[in-house]
Amino acid sequence: MTKYTLIASRDTIESKEAEHYLDLAADLKREGNDVTLFLVQNGVLSARQGAAAAKLSKLATAGVAVLADSFSLRERGIGAARLAAGVRAAEIDTIVDHMADGHKVLWN
Repeated sequence: MTKYTLIASRDTIESKEAEHYLDLAADLKREGNDVTLFLVQNGVLSARQGAAAAKLSKLATAGVAVLADSFSLRERGIGAARLAAGVRAAEIDTIVDHMADGHKVLWN
């Protein structure tokens, strides 16, 4: 099993490519890998409760760890209570920890 950390910096509403990146996370998980999706910058906009977040909640249900950067959330005025089901706030240094743990890191 390979460990992956996918960093998503774009909102799925603004970018179709961001939507495909979520599909990549789902495919990697389906293949039996350990997958974390870390939302940063405008990527955290997709983490708000509502229709755009349904795919993130589905990923979380499938076993993908879906994390949203705490700083990016604060910068955009999104409180933890407004996050979709399955999405957790996390500090950016989580990515450094994952790199040190041998995760393959991809940024989009």
